[in-house]
Amino acid sequence: METLFGFIGSPFVNFMKKMEGFGAFIIFQLKLFPLMFKRPWRVKQIFEQTEVVGVGTFGVIFLTALFLGLIEAVQLYQGFSKFGAESFMGYTIFISISRELAPLLAGLMVTAQAISSMSAELGTMRVTEQIDAIETLAVDSKKYLLIPRIIATTVAVPLLVLAFDFISNFSAFLMAWFALDMNPVVYQDSIKQLLHFSDIGTGVIKGLFYGYLIGSIGAYVGYHTTGGAKGVGVATTRAVVLASVTVFIADLFISIIFLALDW
Repeated sequence: METLFGFIGSPFVNFMKKMEGFGAFIIFQLKLFPLMFKRPWRVKQIFEQTEVVGVGTFGVIFLTALFLGLIEAVQLYQGFSKFGAESFMGYTIFISISRELAPLLAGLMVTAQAISSMSAELGTMRVTEQIDAIETLAVDSKKYLLIPRIIATTVAVPLLVLAFDFISNFSAFLMAWFALDMNPVVYQDSIKQLLHFSDIGTGVIKGLFYGYLIGSIGAYVGYHTTGGAKGVGVATTRAVVLASVTVFIADLFISIIFLALDW
């Protein structure tokens, strides 16, 4: 009987533990957010972390965007050519990348490259008591360590989204022109005639939200690491998984909001 009740109650207990962790994260963020607007600003650290996130992730962003554009051109040409609608390929590829794929994949690549590193770095500092040492010097460790990293990801991800847009759409254009023998003028005209500012702005705004969310998750998980070297590995994996899933969940809700606003 005890085994039966344990089997039935275990999922509920695990769910409540997850909700407790989520609540702790929200409370932590509510306390952390006002620190962004308090002196000292630590501009130098923000620029250093922005370089780490932006420049450090650009290589994987470039490769992902390059091959995504090539794949998009091949796959859409295969479908559109059956209906004689190749003239709409340019705009369709553009909005699919700029509105959805660019911010989504940029967020995931930053998570894999930068957030994992951020969580591991903060986790190592926690288990080796470096964070405790900072606090003994009367320095707010959250303001000193977390805020620059969160601001850096919030700034870097939208910029990476814009880079992703350009690289991916340009590679798709080249594929359509040289490999698929499409008329480049027709390809470009479909974009010029149908493109709206919101097609680009939507992706940039998504990148802004994704950057803040994944930066906050990476900072929170790394800052609260326990369990020595093994705990650092667990925390890094946890940060990447949580940040990746959060990007998809946020993408759904932001897309619904933009749809409701007709933007």
